Amino acid sequence: MDDFQQLSKHHRDVVKASTAFIYAILVSIAMNYFWTPGHIYSSGITGLAQLINSLMSKFLPVQISTAALLFILNVPMFIIAWRSIGHKFTLYTFLAVTLSSIMIKLVAPVGLTHDPIICAIFGGAVNGFGTGTALKNGISTGGLDIIGIVLRRKTGRSIGTINMAFNSIIVIAAGFVYGWPYAFYSALGLFVNGRVMDMTYTRQQKMQVMIITSRPKTVIDSVQNRIRRGVTIVHNAEGAYQHDDKTILFTVITRYEMGELKAAMAESDPHAFVSISDTVKILGHFYEPKP
Repeated sequence: MDDFQQLSKHHRDVVKASTAFIYAILVSIAMNYFWTPGHIYSSGITGLAQLINSLMSKFLPVQISTAALLFILNVPMFIIAWRSIGHKFTLYTFLAVTLSSIMIKLVAPVGLTHDPIICAIFGGAVNGFGTGTALKNGISTGGLDIIGIVLRRKTGRSIGTINMAFNSIIVIAAGFVYGWPYAFYSALGLFVNGRVMDMTYTRQQKMQVMIITSRPKTVIDSVQNRIRRGVTIVHNAEGAYQHDDKTILFTVITRYEMGELKAAMAESDPHAFVSISDTVKILGHFYEPKP
């Protein structure tokens, strides 16, 4: 059993390290293929690094590359993550940011197009997918992702929404540096980035599950063996067609846990009626696994 646990742990570590590398490639593509040629600012710390680089190029004789600024600006975020989220999480965040800085420097810029609308949409989509994939696999890409995770635990708001709130200054800065049309292009890119991130990172998308079953104990045992979720039981329900005794079970899961729920129902009561609906807001305790 110990060997299996060690193997599983090693597998998770490999997946996280691989995800950090994949994210680094995606953000470098977004930066060098879309954002830089289209004069589009990214979200969060990456956008701030772009902004500082642009201002230094215009007003200062000394320049620091966007890749180097990305790492420097993330140092305070490493400290926040180390104190508020977890040490292992911080190490993988450090890996993701370091690889991103290296890949942005190594990947040669390619001007596929200079159309700012195309650059905003595809740059935001590529980066949003990379960020969402990283978060889905338990690592952060640094910057506002870390602040987003901390605030989400306290407020329950989605990471994409929290990022959008912080990024208004980036949009205004784009207007001053490149002209106001580029502020709107950057806003479009930020919106696409947030939407794709939320679609990819499904752990924060909560869903209410109603199960009507004649085998409540078996279903509860199966669900709770697979998912760490509480279940509320409503006894003495009756089916209107055959007037047989039923029990109604309620729980709330994340979209990420949908596969485990389906497997639990298949093994415990394949004939149960299951209704699933999106949940807008949760009041009270809802278990959030640690990264």
